[in-house]
Amino acid sequence: MSVRPIRGGRRSMGSRLTLLVAIAVAAAIAVCAAACWFLVRNELSRQLSESLNQPPVGGRTVGMILGNCSEHPTGTEAPGPFLRLQQIVRADGTRCAQGWDAVVVDPADQRVALRLGERRLRDGVTDSGDPVRVLTVNVGPGIAVSVSRSLSDTDATLRGLALLLAGVAALGVLGAATAGRLVSRTALRPVGRLTGAVEHIARTEDLRIRIPVDGDDEIARLGASFNAMTAALAGSRERQRQLIADAGHELRTPLTSLRANIDLLLHSENTGRQLDPQARKRLLTSVKAQMTELSGLVGDLLELSRVSGGEEPIADLPFHDVVEAAVARARLRANDVRIDAGLAEWYVHGREGALERAVVNLLDNAVKFSPAAGTVTVRLREGGLTVRDHGPGIPEDELPLVFERFWRSSTARSMPGSGLGLAIVAQAVRDAGGDVALSNPPGGGTLATLRLPGRATPAQA
Repeated sequence: MSVRPIRGGRRSMGSRLTLLVAIAVAAAIAVCAAACWFLVRNELSRQLSESLNQPPVGGRTVGMILGNCSEHPTGTEAPGPFLRLQQIVRADGTRCAQGWDAVVVDPADQRVALRLGERRLRDGVTDSGDPVRVLTVNVGPGIAVSVSRSLSDTDATLRGLALLLAGVAALGVLGAATAGRLVSRTALRPVGRLTGAVEHIARTEDLRIRIPVDGDDEIARLGASFNAMTAALAGSRERQRQLIADAGHELRTPLTSLRANIDLLLHSENTGRQLDPQARKRLLTSVKAQMTELSGLVGDLLELSRVSGGEEPIADLPFHDVVEAAVARARLRANDVRIDAGLAEWYVHGREGALERAVVNLLDNAVKFSPAAGTVTVRLREGGLTVRDHGPGIPEDELPLVFERFWRSSTARSMPGSGLGLAIVAQAVRDAGGDVALSNPPGGGTLATLRLPGRATPAQA
């Protein structure tokens, strides 16, 4: 199974989380502030435009402006009773102002003066450069009135609002960064404990450490998974240590005997004292038997180390085909022992090689303990595999020990074998999620029962 690499960064996870929170809050505040500013601007602009539309400009008002223009042609005097800046615009572009400051005439204002009933709203400036909102209305042939109001107050209000919103945004981002920092510290505290535990294990190789797990969220699940992983690693290390200790103990006896026999042969060659031919033959036969025993023991140790790894489990593995292949292999070395097999379809999730090796070991044991011309019965029904022989059986007090490494029954110690065959069976079946047991059935012999979870038809059928 391919696993994507974990990509880190120069910043710590806490600082990155704080930065992300601050950026997210800043973006949200910026959007809200901009929306608020534009809404207020549009509303102020609408109110200002509506204020220019009332009251309507009448003939009396035009006459008063014209009268004032004759007295104050420059339009620089106070506007008198008028609240708005007003001026006459003629079709030729001349103007007559009534107010504090005259508005610069736009060509569009001249077109309004030429068209009866025409009106136009625009933004303009006064002679002194003050921005104003201008409403120009035709009031007669070749003449129009422009009413205007300054935009300075509106612009000042919008600038103040912008500064206020900017301050609120800055405080919001600062508060969000502080809250993000506190949240990240709280949320990542379990990750910190996990990191400390991993660093401690990497430094000391102490797999006994455990992380306290509270709750059932993702961090708690990560901690529980880490505890399960370290427990599995500790168990694997313990099994490895025990295997090495047991293997050393089992290898010591044949190696000592082999060394003694070889030393005796070398001593005979070095001293020139030839051994009796029969004694020499027995000695060489013993050496060969010990070498065969060592080879078998080493092979079983390698098989035991491979049975739990090196092969990906297969979904919907046809276990009946695995058993059939194991039966074919066992028949090749069964001599005069007959193997009677009856197999029904059963699909499991497991490693094909490991399960085949487990079934072969069960069959080899059954063949080895079967009497001459005996029969080994193999049945597979609904996930239950049974292997029955008619040998001497196993003492009841020894049945709980049969799957331990290097353990050999009192009835089997005179036969060849390393005592690892059934341990390999137990390991392979356990990895596939099943169980295996030996019993003494009525009528004598031994009955091995292996059960694996699965189904009678493949999932894609």
